[in-house]
Amino acid sequence: MPARDTKIRIAKPTSDLKTISQMYVDGLGYEKIASFENHDGVDGIMIGHPQHLYHFEFTQHKGADVPFPSHPDNLIIFYMPDIAKWQKCCSNMLTSGFIEVKANNSYWDKRGKTFVDIDGYRVVIQNQEWDD
Repeated sequence: MPARDTKIRIAKPTSDLKTISQMYVDGLGYEKIASFENHDGVDGIMIGHPQHLYHFEFTQHKGADVPFPSHPDNLIIFYMPDIAKWQKCCSNMLTSGFIEVKANNSYWDKRGKTFVDIDGYRVVIQNQEWDD
């Protein structure tokens, strides 16, 4: 079983590395942690908060388009209990290029908002504590 200090990288392919990384930087307040170019035809960027134990890696394979995710319940969910921070984040998501959509599972619409990025990945910003 992974320990509490285990770091998590969520890797996703994209057809537009520059745009997708800027959306997540602006929408979620992340920053660029690292990047690479032409690793066997793949470019990539890691974004997140340096002090957090997770980050995103977006990769772009030269000459390959990325199909949309297979199901609308393919979600990344952020729990934000502070209403002011939640509202600000939701606003940032829209101004950074995410599109607000109705959740496939209506549970997420009760206290959250669901956003989709240019590659079809969905992010939920949930206004509540995460109960273990």
